[in-house]
Amino acid sequence: MIVENLIECFKNARFTLKEAYMANPDVNKESVRARIYENLGIAFERVGRGIYTTLDNSCLLIEGNGRNLSALADESIDCIVTDHPWDDKKATKGGSRNFANYDTFQYVQEDFDEKARVLKNGSFLCEIIPAESATNYEYLYKIKEMAKKAGFEYYAKVSWKKGTFVSNTGRKAKNTEDILFFTKGKARALRPDKQRGLDENGNPTRFMSGANGMLPTCFDVQAVPKKDVIAQSEKPVALYEQILDYISKPNEIVLDQFAGSGALGEAALNKGRRAILIELAKEKVEKIACRLKMNKIKEAYTC
Repeated sequence: MIVENLIECFKNARFTLKEAYMANPDVNKESVRARIYENLGIAFERVGRGIYTTLDNSCLLIEGNGRNLSALADESIDCIVTDHPWDDKKATKGGSRNFANYDTFQYVQEDFDEKARVLKNGSFLCEIIPAESATNYEYLYKIKEMAKKAGFEYYAKVSWKKGTFVSNTGRKAKNTEDILFFTKGKARALRPDKQRGLDENGNPTRFMSGANGMLPTCFDVQAVPKKDVIAQSEKPVALYEQILDYISKPNEIVLDQFAGSGALGEAALNKGRRAILIELAKEKVEKIACRLKMNKIKEAYTC
């Protein structure tokens, strides 16, 4: 609540540490100062000695390895939504085929340990994965096991149906990917309790543990046309917007470790969230910066 209070009190205005302490009278000064320092470049910007300003609806673009989260503080992220470059060579390569013209890898336990470190307690981790097949089912099981070992609880799996798109490769036609939802420990309270507390405008005043509403049976969102893609495995902005509505709130920080096209950043800005995007390929970083307009990119650096 410290960050949210400061943004609300000093929206688009400068403030001093003394003013920040006054805005959070029930919190010790060390905690207020720590939250400001942790969120420099994300929610706040230092404009002078002891003087700061808020960054409203900002997006931080990092050129670097998304598996290296050492630049992020413990419990500084409100949700993670990411689509890692899956390594499934049996399915993506063969003969003259090459359906993955980018570097791929498989997660290891340390990847999920780091996700758990930077994510706040109760918050959601959303992993987009391929539909289960004969070549990947063992790896998809390992993902769930590694997440569990890192302290995540399995919340739900929802398919993404790619509209009218159909891929006629492999043993069966494909037009879906799966979205795994985990929470770091017990899910935080995002689900409105409409039966037990409404204000005069009919808005809920009480919330229950879980996502903001029941997740759908599937996300039916048209895939991005090939002629419009920035990254080979690009996801549609509308898909990310729907996901963010379920697992985050306005002004919160969402992380995409493998940004690709930057679609999550666009969705976050559209939904009033703040985003941290990490992308390894320099040419994609440049395209993301162009897509999101440079005035919305606070910094780009190599980690």
